[in-house]
Parts: sequence; structure tokens; C-alpha cells
Amino acid sequence: MEKFALDAEVAKGERALARSIGRDRLGALVPLAWHLRQRDTRRALALADEAESLIDALDVCARERAGAGARLSLVRGEAKWLFAELDVAEALADEALEAFTTLADEIGCADAHWLRAFIAFDRGNIGRGDTELEAAAAHASRACDVPRFDLAQAVSAMWESRRNPRAADTRWASVIEAQLARGNLAVSALANDFLCDLQFATSDYGRAIALLLKIREAALATGQVRLAVTATINISCASDDLNDHDAGLEWSQRALDMARGTGWPIAVGMCLMQMGHVLWALGRLDAAQAALRESLSTLAPFEGSRTYAVALYYLGDLLVDRREYQAALDAFNQLERRSAELNHGDLRVEAARSRARALLNLGRSSEALSAASSALALARESSNAAKEIEALQVLADIHAAYELTPPAGMATASASLHYLQQALEVARTIEGYTVPVALLDGLARGHAEAGNHSEAYRVSILAATAREKMHSEEATNRAIAMEVRHKNERAQAEAEQHRLIAVAEATRAQALQETNAALEGLGAIGQEITSCLDAAAVFKTLERHVKGLLDATSLSVYLAETDGLALTREFGVEAGQSLPANRIELSHPTANSARSARERREISVELAPGADNPNRVAGTLEVMSALFAPLCVGDRLLGVMTVQSPRAHAYGEREQLIFRTLCAYGAIALDNASAYARLEGTLRELRVTQTELVGKNAELEGAYRTVQEVSLTDPLTGLRNRRFLNQHIEIDVGLCLRRYERRLDQPSSPMPVEADLVFLLVDLDHFKAINDRHGHTAGDKILVQMRQRLEEALRDTDYLVRWGGEEFLVVARDTDRTDAHNIAERIRVAVSARPFDLGDGVQHTQTCSIGFACFPFLPEHPRLTSWSQTIELADQSLYLAKHSGRNAWVGLFGTVHTRREALLQFVTKDPVEAARLGELRIATSSAVLNRATDARRNKPQAKRSTPVARVTGRVPICYNKTPGG
Repeated sequence: MEKFALDAEVAKGERALARSIGRDRLGALVPLAWHLRQRDTRRALALADEAESLIDALDVCARERAGAGARLSLVRGEAKWLFAELDVAEALADEALEAFTTLADEIGCADAHWLRAFIAFDRGNIGRGDTELEAAAAHASRACDVPRFDLAQAVSAMWESRRNPRAADTRWASVIEAQLARGNLAVSALANDFLCDLQFATSDYGRAIALLLKIREAALATGQVRLAVTATINISCASDDLNDHDAGLEWSQRALDMARGTGWPIAVGMCLMQMGHVLWALGRLDAAQAALRESLSTLAPFEGSRTYAVALYYLGDLLVDRREYQAALDAFNQLERRSAELNHGDLRVEAARSRARALLNLGRSSEALSAASSALALARESSNAAKEIEALQVLADIHAAYELTPPAGMATASASLHYLQQALEVARTIEGYTVPVALLDGLARGHAEAGNHSEAYRVSILAATAREKMHSEEATNRAIAMEVRHKNERAQAEAEQHRLIAVAEATRAQALQETNAALEGLGAIGQEITSCLDAAAVFKTLERHVKGLLDATSLSVYLAETDGLALTREFGVEAGQSLPANRIELSHPTANSARSARERREISVELAPGADNPNRVAGTLEVMSALFAPLCVGDRLLGVMTVQSPRAHAYGEREQLIFRTLCAYGAIALDNASAYARLEGTLRELRVTQTELVGKNAELEGAYRTVQEVSLTDPLTGLRNRRFLNQHIEIDVGLCLRRYERRLDQPSSPMPVEADLVFLLVDLDHFKAINDRHGHTAGDKILVQMRQRLEEALRDTDYLVRWGGEEFLVVARDTDRTDAHNIAERIRVAVSARPFDLGDGVQHTQTCSIGFACFPFLPEHPRLTSWSQTIELADQSLYLAKHSGRNAWVGLFGTVHTRREALLQFVTKDPVEAARLGELRIATSSAVLNRATDARRNKPQAKRSTPVARVTGRVPICYNKTPGG
């Protein structure tokens, strides 16, 4: 028996149950109850009761009785677990495990341990849950049941990813990959849940949503309804993290609707918790607080679970936002106890840090300091650098608000600055981490208050860069959210379109099926009439068969008008001639057709020769016999059909039966024709809608690509801008680092060749003078022509970025650092070799200055500096070139003596001094060399404590020349 079956298998089980009795019915009841345990829990319990009654009634052997009873105990146990009766659920799981152990049923034992694991997880006993999953995997392995083994391992991986994502990725990534390759849909739902947790850990919410949609679909198709609810909630969370709060609210409402349909407390509680969080983000604080409190009340049976702890955390944060600090502190105190029992490192840090914030707002400084210190220790213990930074920021806030004892070893002007500086140092250890703007702003303020204005200025520049990066990330998130929403809407529109077509086709098929069933055994006449899907064809067919079967010179078909107040003759023929259309009010006192419609019954009329007929229409034949019958489908009146004859007593019992049958066929055929016409109209509308949707999608995709391209391009020169570099450079940096780190793992191997990134900053000399003399239009022309000059000197694979103003950044990719000076010289010559055209016959000779540095700066320590710090070194080189007379290039290189501690600060403070000490090597063009030699020959030596470049305006550089430099 499968752990989770597909919908098609369940439907097959339903059909088998419907046609089985006795022992066969028992064989169908047990697996169907098992597979409905989450799809329809209450029906599963009803089937379990019926199965137990059959077991008692039938002569079932002891082994079969014990196996079926144990399986039904698991069905009941899972139902009790879902409905939060955990003690009863655990007792039933234990009972089933004992029975399966006696029977040596390995699969049954695996399923019992599975249920015990999830009960333990919901109690908050993670260790017990892990042990139960290991036991489930062991039993599945002995039974050679690969899907059950994979399921147990996938859940183990998922829970470990929530405790330590990095360790879980290392341990489980290859296992999960193999599980997905096996293609079991139930396993893939849980395997993708593990991958989704890793995407959340790296904040890749767009990819997380794509995985969650797969999880939700697979979970629903395999009867894992609780997992489907959780996936829906997590789609809401990811949308919320992308700042698409409207989508977050929509998905949380969808999850809540699913959960309320099941009636499971933990599902409802999780959905209410997420609903509260989204409402909070939307600023609806009262509704958010009500949802979170209802969530905690609903989750009370699971107060030991992580879900309950997260709900406490959300509520506490909301109360802080509402300035209800004491109530927030109470929530965080509860969170601290729960997180300690769960031993989830991230929750323990958040509990301590949140308590510190609440205590700080309550004015309890010493307690706040103790809580923040505890958060810092927990973050360091779990090696969670991001949480460590947050704890250090709280410590800084506490010391900024109160005069407290300074921390030991403080070397800064204030305790607040001490902790902020520590936070910055930790941030620099996290690859790809964006330092919080608030942290950098606080550092800048602290340095300014301490009188260290140069450092304050430097940090404020970093803050501005971080703020720009943050805005860029926010824009990226908005774009991702827009793309995700667009894809979801498109998928929903396509699904709705397919659904409507399927419903229309199903309706048509059902109508035809019902018609065929009604006509079964009635002969070829009925088949022919009802096969007509056009009203005119139905009329013609009825006319032909009426003439063949009845003595009728006249046939008329009246159809009811839309408002139901009158009948209109849609078809009429008498003696081979068409009758004109006429209208009869349903309230007409003498018209037999109106009477037949009102009373919904057949009417037979016999007239004596020469008798007065008030209903006779002038110009028609005299009638002696007539039949009228309503055309009905179910309770719906379609109209009335009548046949008339000039012969007396033309319609006996036999003729009335034939006429009644023809009316029944005619009503069905006309209803089919009407339905078919509606279906054709619906299909036409759907095709038009589909065409419009395809056009709109194409427009949206084109607009999105255009906006994305514009955001990455400088409008004046057409070159790429900083945002483009930020989006693409990390890939090249990663490739470069892998090449060097492979070499470090194998010290005997040579240094990699053509593996460096060379960053060259190109600045036009005396550009302001051009604008002042010739105007900004001339300056813009030079900037535009610079693109061609630079592209002539570079390869197609190199990045060329307008860095700002008259400054350009070149990133030479896959380059050997020994060739860096040649690139710089090509650029210098390309700019100065021929004049620039300013228009109106004006030619202008222009030069440039170039500074460059290579990444990695120290090949033996490739991660010592980041690519952005390498640009700072290139900027320092540009500064040297500018102050050495311009029309030159200067490059900075590390040496074996280069210090690694505070390298960037030392080098940028005084590169000349660093070169003199042998800690730096400066490469220059010959022009700089000549000017620097003149400077040393003609000018007095500057004091060593003051950077020479800033005193003299010329830089007497200590040269350790590169080959060709």
C-alpha cells in the first residue's frame, strides 16, 4: 500500500468500492480510507468504521484482521493528530506499531514511526521526531520501499535545514537531487520543500515561490493536504518578503480557506499567523493583532511547536510597533522559553534580542544589556553572523541611550561606537552581505561626534553606497515580485481558460450522454432527431417523421420567449407550405397551445364538422383533430408542439404515444441545439480572450525587457552603468576566486594564467575646463566619442561602464595581471592619439589619467579584499596619476610583505609610504616616472608623517617596476 497515492488511483479505488460487496468490499475499504486520511478526513473515518464492522461480520483470519486493524488505527491516529488530539493520536500510533511489529510488517512499522515523528514535531520535541524518522527510514529500507525511505529522509533534511541551512545543504543536497531524479511525485513535494528552505535562507524568494507552486500542486495531487496548506502559506511569506503584500494577503487568504475547509487546528493557526503578519505589513494593526491572538488560541494544543513560537515572535514585534512594550515583553519571555525547549538557534537569538529591545523601551537598561549580551553570545555560539550583527546593534543602541559601564577592551570614543565597529567587522566576514544602512549611519555619527571627521566621511560614503545597493535590491525585489505575479496570473488565466473549455466540453458531453441514455431502446427515429445540433435541422427532421408516422397536414413548433410570457411559432408547415410566424400570449383564454404550456400537459382536441373553431387562423385548412404537448426538459418549458388533421378521430392512443415520444425527442434535441449554440458562442469568446491575453502578455514582456535594459544603460553614452556592474560582476568574481582557491588547495600547482580581473578607472584630464570654455554640449560630445576610443582599446568581453561624470570604469576579464599596464597604455594612447571633434570645425586634443588594480589584490589571499575594495585601490592609483601631471597611468600591486590587517586603510592613507616600506608595488607610465624623477631631484623631501602627494601635488613614487611598466 503506497504512502501517498495519486488522485487517479484514489478515483480507481472509489470505483472499485462502488461495485464490491463482502470480502472484496473490505479489501477496497481499507486502502481507500488510508488514502483519504488527509483528502477527506471525516469520510476516511466513516470508511474505517464500516471496515471494522465488516471485519467483525466476516470470517477473517487472525493475521488479516490484525493487519487491517493496525492500518485503520493509523488512519484514526492521523485524524486525531490533525484535529490536535495529540495524546489519543500517539496512543493509536503506539497501538499500530505494536501490531505491525508482531506481524513483522516493515511497511506498517515505517508508517507508524512516521506518524509518531510528526506528533513529536508538533509537540516541539525535535530530537524525538528525528529519531522516529530514522526508525521509519530503517523499516522502509528493510522492506525495500524506496519511496517511503526517500520520504523519511526528505523530512529529516527539511527539519535540519531549519536548524542549520548550511550544514543541511552539505549533508543532504546530493541525496535530495537523487530523490528528485527518481520522479516520485509524493517524494518530490517534500524534496522540493527542503530546497525551498535553502532558498529562503539565501533570500531568493522568486525561486522559492516557483518551488512552492510545484510543492503545492504535487502535494494536492498526492493527498498531502497539510503540506499543500503549508506551501500556500509559504507562498504568502515569500510574496511578503518581496514587498508584494497584496499578493501575500491573497495567498494567505487562499491558505486560510483551505485550512478552514479541513478544520485542522494547526493548519488554521498557521494561516491565521501568516494572515496577521501580512496585515501588519499592510498597516492594518488592529486586524493583525486579532489574527495573531486567534492564531495563538487555535495553536494552544501545539504550544511546544515552532509554529507557536513564531506566532509569539510576530505578536511581540507587532506590540513593539504599537508601543505596548510590557505586553511585547511578555510575548518575548514566552518565546524565550519555547525557543530554549525547541533548541532552534535562530529563535533563541531572536527571543533574546527582542527582549532586549522591549526592555530598552521600558527603561530597564541593565536588563536590556543582559538580554542583548545573551543574544550576542547565542549568535556567536551558532555561528550566525547576521544575527550577531543585529545583537551588536542593539547593544550599541542601549549604550547610546544610557550611561553604562564601558565594555572591556574598548578602544573607541564611545561604547556605542565600539559595538557598531564590531558589527561592521563581522559584516565584512560575510560574503555578499549588504551592511545595513542604519549601522553605517550610526558609525558615521559616532565618528563625527568623536571628532574623527575623515573617518565619518569615509563611512558616510559607504552608507551612501549601501543605501544605493539597498534601493537596487528593493527594485530587484519589486521586479521579481512583478514577474512572479505576472507568471502566476498568466498561469491562472491559462488554467481558467482550459477549465472553461473543459467544463463546456463536459457539459456538452454530459448532455449528449443523458440524451443517449434517454433514447436507449427507442429506435432510430429518436437517434436521428437528437443527433441534430441545429434547431432548423431538428424542425425538418420532426416534420419528416411526423408525416411518416401520423396523419397530419399541419405541424407547428412554438418556443417560449425569454420572459416566459408568450409563445412564438418558430416553425410551421401546412400541406407543404410554410406558415407565417405568430405570437400567442400564455394568458390567452382559448388558445390550446397556451393552455398546454400553462398546464404542462398534453391536450387532445376533437371538433365536429362545421363546428366553430375560435383558434382557426384565416387562410388555413379546417381542422377536425389536433394534439398539443409541452416541450419540456426536466422542469424547464421550451415550448409547445402541435399536429393537426382534417380527419376526425385521427389520433388514438397509439398516435398519442408516438406524438408524446416525438415531443420528448424534439425537446431534448432543441435543448441540445441551444446548448451547442451557447457552447459555440462561449468557445468563440474564449478564443478572442485568448488572443487578447497573448497580445497583452507580449506587450508586458516587451515593456519589462525595455525597462530592465534602460535601468542598466547610461542614457548619454549608451554604455553600461553601475547597476549593470552590480548585477553581473559577482559571477566573474566567483569564477576568479575558484581558480585561485583551487591553486591554494594544490600548492605545487602554478599560479592560474589569465585568471585575474583588472579594474581600470579612466578620468578625462581638465574636463571642467572644456565645459567652461566650449560649453557642456562639447563636453557631452567628448564623452560620447570616448566610448569609441575605449572600445578600440578593449576586447568585446571586457566591461565598459560609465562610472560618473567624466570617469569610466573598465573591467578586463580573464586577464593576466602582468598585462594590466599594456591595457592602460592602449587606453591612454587611444584617447590622446587624435583630437576630438567638438563640432563646427573645432578640434580638441584630450588626455586622460588611468588608475588600476587587480583582483585578487594578493593572489595568496584571494578573499582578503572584495571587488569593490579593489576599485577603491584603483581610485587611489588614479589619484596618484592625476597628481603626477596627468596623461599617465598608475597601478598598485601587493607584495609578499603586504600587511593583511587593515590593508585598505593603510594603502589608501599613504601608498607612497607603503611602497617605500616594500609593502606595495607601484607601476607607472614613463611620463609619470620622468615627472616623479624630476620631483625627487628638484623638490625637498616631505615629512614622513604627512602623505607627500597631499603636500606637493606631485608624488615622488618608490618604483618597483613591473615588466614593461
